[in-house]
Amino acid sequence: MKKYYSIILFACLAIYAQAGNEDFPIGARSAAMGNASVSLSDVWSAQHNQAGLGFLHTASAGVYYENRFFLKELSIKGGVFAMPVKGGTFGLCITSFGYLLYSENKYSLSFAKAFGDKLSVGIAMDYLTTKIAEGYGKKGVFAAEIGLQAKPMKGLNIGAHVYNPTRTKLDDYNNERIPTIIRLGGDYTFSEKVTLAVESEKDIAQKAIFKAGIEYRAVKEFYLRAGISTNPTLSSFGFGINLKNFKLDFSANYHQTLGFSPQLGMTYTFNKAEKSEINKSTN
Repeated sequence: MKKYYSIILFACLAIYAQAGNEDFPIGARSAAMGNASVSLSDVWSAQHNQAGLGFLHTASAGVYYENRFFLKELSIKGGVFAMPVKGGTFGLCITSFGYLLYSENKYSLSFAKAFGDKLSVGIAMDYLTTKIAEGYGKKGVFAAEIGLQAKPMKGLNIGAHVYNPTRTKLDDYNNERIPTIIRLGGDYTFSEKVTLAVESEKDIAQKAIFKAGIEYRAVKEFYLRAGISTNPTLSSFGFGINLKNFKLDFSANYHQTLGFSPQLGMTYTFNKAEKSEINKSTN
């Protein structure tokens, strides 16, 4: 059993090590929708598409955990924070993949500005680290991101995002570079209950990925979600619970060979009422 476990772990790590600093998606809401998230606007935009932060009006924070294929060595952890200010919105995102012997980390600071209620542009500066134990050491590099979101008509959102447009080099050996990933997609809200999102993602060195997801608002506080994505083929599902300022999202996706990957996300929004109470208490 241990031998079988080791073979699977080694194979999975080999795949991700070859990819090298993949821009791992985080957030259980988008995970349940096949990670078709480039046009969505919420606190998780600090990772998916920084332009989405420009449409936020209140400060928010979130944490995320993914137990990929039920292997803790492949777990993904993340945290996000967004703070609207007078001229735009600042975002902070931290993600971590791997375990003691191999790990990748991303530390990202972003800023987004909305131009009216129809257009928003965002940028991010990332510091990416890769650590390999057993004497191989640690490497860190800087990379950038840029994104755009538009709302051309009621109910329709369009998003575009480029991760690492400068093709940052990770190491001189074999001309190893951080992936450059281009994403384009949109979502349409048919009613207060149904939202459909689609997205295409292209790593310039890999095959394109298609993603699609749907969100159904069963009741005011409860959401059902499902999605698919290709290359590799994954099916996903999940639900969300909204309790005033607190949101709890659960999702899972299924790989036909490697199995299930459950995800859990929690979000808290600091609303204006709370800010008013804080101001009163300090005056």
